[in-house]
Amino acid sequence: MKQFEYRQVDVFSTTPLMGNPLAVVLGADGLSDETMARFANWTNLSETTFLLTPTMAQADYRLRIFTPSNELPFAGHPTLGSCHAWLDAGGIPKGGDIVQECAAGLIRIRRNDGGLAFAAPPLVRSGSPDQATLRHAMDGLSLRPDQVIGAQWIDNGPGWLGLLLKSRADVLAIQPDYAKLAGSKIGIVAPWSRSEDGDGADFEVRAFTSEGREDPVTGSLNASIAMWLIGSGLAPPSYVAAQGTRLGRAGRVQIWQDGDTIWVGGEVVTCITGQVWL
Repeated sequence: MKQFEYRQVDVFSTTPLMGNPLAVVLGADGLSDETMARFANWTNLSETTFLLTPTMAQADYRLRIFTPSNELPFAGHPTLGSCHAWLDAGGIPKGGDIVQECAAGLIRIRRNDGGLAFAAPPLVRSGSPDQATLRHAMDGLSLRPDQVIGAQWIDNGPGWLGLLLKSRADVLAIQPDYAKLAGSKIGIVAPWSRSEDGDGADFEVRAFTSEGREDPVTGSLNASIAMWLIGSGLAPPSYVAAQGTRLGRAGRVQIWQDGDTIWVGGEVVTCITGQVWL
């Protein structure tokens, strides 16, 4: 066994315990795939990441991302949380932007008003779902046809299907039947009403994963939702998304478009520092 530096951070929140937690193991070169997978299963967080020496000259570090059951090529809140941990441990970027190497390629990250933001990766699948897929999703979420005003594949790696609903109330009322959803990954979004919901955000988001749980705050989903909504003229080029409300969280995701790039940002706070033996 060997000792590694360890962080546990909360992403998309300035207040500990109100965002999405992430476990980060630093200097993880030499750990086997099996050990990484077992540790991620043991932490039982939505994701656990491992920071390694990059293999590409442009990158500042390399990242591997594990859920309790499998490895992901890319995920949003692990990207921001791991970058925060890397900087906190003394990491110095080679250029203006921080460059993360992961299985999905090179991801640009930049500092933004005290937080961090990543450049949304391109979609690997888009377009409208077939009617059978849409009916399956609506049945698993107990949604009526009149509540759904848009549906798109918004897959940037994890496999998200996006549904646009009429109101925030409709989003918050959903009680998913995971047995019926049968492993689907579905993201739900709806606009806030200033008169009914206030001005704390512009959109409400929920994420239902293929593991049969709701994710508190999801960077990859918000990235792909932004590409859909902004690209279709359904959202302004800059907005704030709220997520985690039904789980007692207060996640806030900053979205803005800069040229052809959509940036996804948020605050990160460190909750635990220490060492882990693996």
